[in-house]
Amino acid sequence: MDERELIDAVKRGDPAAERRLFDAHVDRVFRLAYRMTGDSALAEDYTQESFVRIFARIGSFREESKLSTWIHRVATSVVLNGLRKRNRRRQFELAVEDTLPFDRGVSAGDPGLSVRLERAIGALSEGMRMVFVLHDVEGFKHHEIAEVLEVPVGTSKARLSRARAVLREQLSELPWPALREEA
Repeated sequence: MDERELIDAVKRGDPAAERRLFDAHVDRVFRLAYRMTGDSALAEDYTQESFVRIFARIGSFREESKLSTWIHRVATSVVLNGLRKRNRRRQFELAVEDTLPFDRGVSAGDPGLSVRLERAIGALSEGMRMVFVLHDVEGFKHHEIAEVLEVPVGTSKARLSRARAVLREQLSELPWPALREEA
């Protein structure tokens, strides 16, 4: 079954087609929600809510973009609205006992590096974090990000540039040359 047939079957309410669509996209939606919230329980809630909304609104999908782009736009909207309702900004806070002491000689596989990177990403403003996650982590193109976030392409590019600059500054002491170079 190709994507077009799958969409048509989902629009008709075919449970098997709904399951196929869910299975094909759930992991990516969850990863997106988790990266935006930093909380696995919240990400699970937003993933579930995203698919409820996707199935309720599949009839409005006009196929002007890829299905995956539309699904990510719905998921991004669900997460942003959820975070606004909760009136909280996502923070990657780790309990002191869960953190590892930072060592300047840290290797790329060291969990301390991951902790520092997650904290730095979590400290970005919402707009910069969204663009950074969608572009550098999820692999979206700027025109897709602009569509998902409903901003001009130039805004997406500017936010990514600022996010990278902030991350380079925050992580400048790490022995990771990729963050020091303009990508």
